[in-house]
Amino acid sequence: MDNLSIGEFADTAGVTVETIRFYQRKGLLPQPDRPSGSIRRYGATDVARVRFVKSAQSLGFSLDEVASLLALDDGTHCNEARQVAQGKLADVRSKLADLHRIESVLATLVDDCSASHGTVSCPLISALQEQPSHAARSR
Repeated sequence: MDNLSIGEFADTAGVTVETIRFYQRKGLLPQPDRPSGSIRRYGATDVARVRFVKSAQSLGFSLDEVASLLALDDGTHCNEARQVAQGKLADVRSKLADLHRIESVLATLVDDCSASHGTVSCPLISALQEQPSHAARSR
């Protein structure tokens, strides 16, 4: 697995060739040398790095955050990596709280719509026509 063309590398890593090139432009993946007129070759380390990037992205890390984590990958920066992960966890918890609030407001508005048969004005549309922050607070 240490002599892969870019196409084979992309297939093995489960991404496209354009993803490989994009990661190289972003500095997430080194571009190997091209031996005297030959094609560039990739190996198992490169595949593992791309899989790391994709795994981190699936946990919500941005590419900039992934780059920060990769910069900490020398075995001596575990505390810094933990701090990055704690920041991401705080962001996720904040987003979850926002989603729960949105869910609650929407559920109330949907219930209001179901309860108001034959009225001239739809309660959902009326609430949204108010100041959005007022509609969210009043529910």
